[in-house]
Amino acid sequence: MARRAGGGTGLRSRWPVGCGASPRWAARGVRGAVVAAESLAELEVLCNHLYEGTDLAQRLQAEKVLLELINSPECLSQCQLLLEQGTTSYAQLLAATCLSKLVSRASPLPIEQRIDIRNYILNYVASQPKLAPFVIQALVQVIAKITKLGWFEVLKDQLIFRDITADVKKFLQGTVDHYIIGVMILSELTQEMNLVDYSRPSAKHRKIATSFRDTSLKDILMLACSLLKELLAKPLTVQDRQQESLAMHLLKLVLNCLNFDFIGNSADESADDLCTVQIPTNWRTIFLEPGTLDLFFDLYHSLPPMLSQLVSDTVIYTQIMMALSCLVQFASTRRSLFSNPERAKYLGNLIKGVKQILENPQGLSDPGTYHEFCRFLARLKTNYQLGELVMVTDYPEVIRLIANFTITSLQHWEFAPNSVHYLLTLWQRMVASVPFVKTAEPHLLDTYAPEITKAYITSRLDCVPVVIRDGLEDPLDDTATVFQQLEQLCTVSRCEYEKTCTLLVQLFDQNAQNYQKLLHSSSRNPLEITVQEGRLAWLVYFVGTFVGGRLTYTSTDEHDAMDGELSCRVFQLISLMDAQLPQSSNEKVELAILWFLDQFRKTYVGDQLQHTSKVYARMTEVLGITDDNQVLETFMTKIVTNLKYRGRCEPVILRTLQFLNDLSVGYSLLKKLVKIEAVKFMLQNHTSKHFPFLGISDNYSLSDLRCRTMFYTALTRLLMVDLGEDEDEFENFMLPLTVSFESVTQIFNSSFEQEEAKRMLIGLARDLRGIAFALNTKTSYTMLFDWIYPAYISVLQRAIELWYQEPACTTPILKLMAEFMQNRSQRLNFDVSSPNGILLFREASKMICTYDTIVSSSCCASLDYIVTYLFKHIAKEGKKTLRCREVSQDGQRLFNFMQQNPEVLQQMMSILMNTIIFEDCRNQWSVSRPLLGLILLNEKYFSELRATLINSQPDSKREVLDQCFRNLMEGVEQNLLVKNRDRFTQNMSVFRRDMAEALRSEGASDPGSLDMMS
Repeated sequence: MARRAGGGTGLRSRWPVGCGASPRWAARGVRGAVVAAESLAELEVLCNHLYEGTDLAQRLQAEKVLLELINSPECLSQCQLLLEQGTTSYAQLLAATCLSKLVSRASPLPIEQRIDIRNYILNYVASQPKLAPFVIQALVQVIAKITKLGWFEVLKDQLIFRDITADVKKFLQGTVDHYIIGVMILSELTQEMNLVDYSRPSAKHRKIATSFRDTSLKDILMLACSLLKELLAKPLTVQDRQQESLAMHLLKLVLNCLNFDFIGNSADESADDLCTVQIPTNWRTIFLEPGTLDLFFDLYHSLPPMLSQLVSDTVIYTQIMMALSCLVQFASTRRSLFSNPERAKYLGNLIKGVKQILENPQGLSDPGTYHEFCRFLARLKTNYQLGELVMVTDYPEVIRLIANFTITSLQHWEFAPNSVHYLLTLWQRMVASVPFVKTAEPHLLDTYAPEITKAYITSRLDCVPVVIRDGLEDPLDDTATVFQQLEQLCTVSRCEYEKTCTLLVQLFDQNAQNYQKLLHSSSRNPLEITVQEGRLAWLVYFVGTFVGGRLTYTSTDEHDAMDGELSCRVFQLISLMDAQLPQSSNEKVELAILWFLDQFRKTYVGDQLQHTSKVYARMTEVLGITDDNQVLETFMTKIVTNLKYRGRCEPVILRTLQFLNDLSVGYSLLKKLVKIEAVKFMLQNHTSKHFPFLGISDNYSLSDLRCRTMFYTALTRLLMVDLGEDEDEFENFMLPLTVSFESVTQIFNSSFEQEEAKRMLIGLARDLRGIAFALNTKTSYTMLFDWIYPAYISVLQRAIELWYQEPACTTPILKLMAEFMQNRSQRLNFDVSSPNGILLFREASKMICTYDTIVSSSCCASLDYIVTYLFKHIAKEGKKTLRCREVSQDGQRLFNFMQQNPEVLQQMMSILMNTIIFEDCRNQWSVSRPLLGLILLNEKYFSELRATLINSQPDSKREVLDQCFRNLMEGVEQNLLVKNRDRFTQNMSVFRRDMAEALRSEGASDPGSLDMMS
């Protein structure tokens, strides 16, 4: 170990040489320590190319050379050269990276070498504490890897790699720079012990992590907390900026300890809200000590004043953020660690700290710190019951402060919007717990929850004019976040629901009246209308959310009546918006309306509905809607209206069809729907004349056609209700598709307008897939089969042949055939006397084989183009004319890639040779063209393939096979001229025939064992 700073470097003169493979490698390592200066200069140039270079070719070349260095016997000596004589930080980083890969190999270095490497690095960083931070970090990672992988290794009856803590304590006796390095070692070691390496056995990792947890982790945490207390006790000076870095590394060390996977459950980091820290029982004393929590709250309050004169706000708040991250983990400690009195005391200390932060919130002005504090608040309810929270002495004051903090946060909607999730999580869980609170202490949620709901509603309405006038990103565009927050809000809103509904009714009436005035104003202001529509969209989302909240919260008849009051206003708005069609339409309002309709469907439509529900009382008075049958009529009228007039708005069409699809699932609803006039209209008029989104105009992109599958799935479910065995009814339903197929057939047989036919066929394939998906009975499926075979399935076959290179066309057709072949509900069980099963298999196999043959030929042509280009590129490399050099430069990137990855072309050759020898190759000419170029580019590999195949055969057959290979290349020259290619193709045809005869003859090996890619 190094001596104290200022007393000499303490650098060992001996370097661990060789890689353990042989004494000769060790000798090379010794000589490598005195490699010429030219070698060092070359390595440093490569390092600069790798880490800073902008030229791709140079970077690829540097990467190739440096990868070879890692696998070289000279690796260790070269790493020592870079560390001791390198003049750039990148050279030192490369050495650290190479060492990390070296010690992480599956076959480890000898234990003595690993000990030497570890000791060398410890002495190296001790002697040069001013290295670049990223270099120190990389070297520390090497120490951590060596320690973890050798955790159970014994030398002279000692667990030799477990004395790392003793080495670190020597660093803690040095300067602040040494102090920081010691803390970094412990932090990196803790993180490495917790890191799962999926390339190694998980059981071994768990054994090492558990041993580290039981023997070292507690001591490391206690040491870190002790060092933080010392840091907090010392006054900082302006000149002592190193303390800033020290505080950060100490807090990171504590956080790594608390983030440790104590029980091996590998918690999903995305499930942040449900995380519980499984602190070991023998850590209780640390957590029961009040000073532990106080330390981190004190750090939160103390760090800004100490560093405000030294660094920018960002660094200050980064440290505060780390302190809060530690508190998040402390608040997530498992409940069973404490007895009831201990848990109450611990919770009291947490609440006291929250109160102090909220009373002095200036540190929360940074988004990162604010986010961590929101997480901290959410964890209070995740791990503690509402009944426990209300018993805390400061609860009334703290809940008031949290409510005010939440309201302020919601009002500043543009500040850290992702953090709002945690605040709403806190209030959602608290309100959801109200029915289970058995203590007499008031929870006060009936006072504050309505205020939270009000703040959220008003803040979203207030943001609309700002977003529109300033061109900001609209929160409504992030539908995933909006729906998540609305789901949380619906629970909060049900607390004192009367207040929420009263507010929403007032706001809805006010904004709807203003909207109507603007529409009827002689001087229509488009900007003001857009603002008002944005507010109405938010209000409709709120109504849908609160109506849907009935399913998640205890509801009463009074609440149902309030839902009816709110719903009336949305149904009236639907009429108002539809009355403006087709002149104007607002996408956001329409999407919000569809959200509301879906929430209303889930809550008040269907068998689960009690028909005496008070929701229909007010709707009967205002709208004349008495039950869910009339609501379904309203639903279907709205669906038809959207499909007729909003065909150019893909989001609205897609959401409308999703709503229709949801309605069509469930037999009880289907029986009601088929009686509605709007449904009958759809079943009889599903053409582009009535529903423009079914058209094939160039105004629609090909992706717009995808929604047609969903439309026809729902429509076919409606058809199936009363279809039975009525073939005439089915033929009438399929009439629009029949007309379209006949049009495609005529186009194929005439001038052939390619683009029109293609778009029409894509639409038909998507339509038919939707129909096939919904036909789950043998009778109905047979009707579809009789309709499509044989006339129209041949059209699909022709399309595959014509447009095989266009996935936009082939994918829908192949998906249709896949759905057509699905034996869902045993629908493919044709009668014994029926040939339909054989016919279906024949057509499907024909399409697959056709597509495979055409695509493989196309792939061979593309491969031949690449191979030919590479062959010509190499041939011209030796020529020095200006034009040749320019061509070489154009192809340099491809050429370098192939040089770096020669196995790519080698694998292609193996595939083609396997196809020729062992498979039923129907496109020999196409396969032969790239194969010749591959052979000429990889003659050595071709010889290896040839030898592998021949040697796998009995002795009596080897001469015959060898002659076959000689005949293959007979008369073939070293070029890719057409005449030479034709000669190779002729040879290959004979070669394939002779090889097949030889391998079929008696005594040949099992063809299954001859795969040339194995």
